[in-house]
Amino acid sequence: MAITPFAMRLVGALALDPLTYEEVEADRSATGQALLVVVLSSVAAGIGARGLGSGSVQSLVFISGISLVAWVTWAVVTFEIGSRLMPEPQTKVDVGELMRTIGFSAAPGMLRVFGLVPGASIAAFAITAVWMLIAMVVAVRQALDYTSTARAVAVCLLGWTLALAIAVTLGLVFGPTVS
Repeated sequence: MAITPFAMRLVGALALDPLTYEEVEADRSATGQALLVVVLSSVAAGIGARGLGSGSVQSLVFISGISLVAWVTWAVVTFEIGSRLMPEPQTKVDVGELMRTIGFSAAPGMLRVFGLVPGASIAAFAITAVWMLIAMVVAVRQALDYTSTARAVAVCLLGWTLALAIAVTLGLVFGPTVS
């Protein structure tokens, strides 16, 4: 069985391979693949959260939705910070390039499905959150043509913090009540 280019890109994204992120950045036809990665990652969050006691279908849909909104927020905030507030002199980016690369940086989030394993939920979410953050740093560094990894780290941490705050706020305001 031959490995598809999409599967190879997923493996490269999971392995934090800068060349994979460069390839995705340059390939306009990879936009749909990047969107699929983000959606699968979000659904995996909803499924994996069932291991945290969120067993209803409503909770699955809600958590998947919040995960998707959090990713979109993170992506938009990262674009604004990275391209407008903290660009390097050689930074030239369009939204599509950045969205494709950071879309693939959500690949580790697909492993949140392992939150279903009894006793593994917190570890699955913690490990994938850190892995996604590191993948985002690689993606941002490549898409924004940064020479400084420290700058990419700062952009991603700031964006992640703001996106997390927004997701938590949405969850508290619109989420199901716990009794």
